[in-house]
Amino acid sequence: MKSQLLVAIAVMLLLLGQSVLFVVEEGEQAIVTQFGKPVDEVKYAGLHVKIPLIQEVRRFDRRILKWDGDPNQIPTKDKRYIWVDATARWRIVDPLLFYTTVATELGASSRLDDILDSVVRDAVSSHLLVELVRGKDYQPPAGTVEVLDFEGQKIVAENLTGREEILADILTEARKNIPEYGIEMIDLQIKRINYVEQVRLRVYERMISERKKVASQFRSEGEGEKANILGQMQKELKRIESDAYRESVQIRGRADAEAAAIYAEAYGRDPEFYAFVRTLESYRKALKENSKLVISTDSDFYRFLQKPR
Repeated sequence: MKSQLLVAIAVMLLLLGQSVLFVVEEGEQAIVTQFGKPVDEVKYAGLHVKIPLIQEVRRFDRRILKWDGDPNQIPTKDKRYIWVDATARWRIVDPLLFYTTVATELGASSRLDDILDSVVRDAVSSHLLVELVRGKDYQPPAGTVEVLDFEGQKIVAENLTGREEILADILTEARKNIPEYGIEMIDLQIKRINYVEQVRLRVYERMISERKKVASQFRSEGEGEKANILGQMQKELKRIESDAYRESVQIRGRADAEAAAIYAEAYGRDPEFYAFVRTLESYRKALKENSKLVISTDSDFYRFLQKPR
């Protein structure tokens, strides 16, 4: 009988301990409510006490939470309709304020839908499409200046805002209204921009045009380099030909001079023999096979035939 009483007392103490004590895990924070009204705030992990039966514990996550909005079709400043899909990271920093304003993570997600969708829509509709898809550090091809025509105004691409600056402005604007719900907005990004069909075709045409412009520039530079190389080659070829011709003329001149000197020396030694040899060469050139030659008997050309000695 006594042992049964001890068991009953132990069970009662255990049940009482479970209803009095509660554990907050790492990565959690909690609010203690009494009849639905918050009376205590627990931000740190550990073992804590509450009044049984009349007090309850509401737990909230201390870790970074994810928000994913629904893709929205939004017009840009230059009237280009695009699908924008945004995502954000946030966490609960004031559980008491969070509980009294939105109560649950589902309520917070619904409130974030309204705030962040509105901020993203305002930012997208107040900027050009090219600003949303390009970084601030984008540089057009060397030697070109990209100029956009917007409502009759010429805008140099270098003067446009970059995507990073737009996202920073969106995050700053979103943080203005978030703290009143006990929430800290950590980051907000546009994870995807998709064009509607009409805009997609225009973008493809623009991409093709830009690539053709770059290709044309490369071809032009290549043709210029080719012309320069050919010019240098022709110049070098002319120089080589000129040097070769000058050297050949000099060699030919020296050879002719040497031949003339030899002829002169030979002629000086025996003029009669030299005349005889030259006449025989003339006979060989003038008299071909089956040819006839009619000359006068007193001609010098006939002299050696008259007097062979």
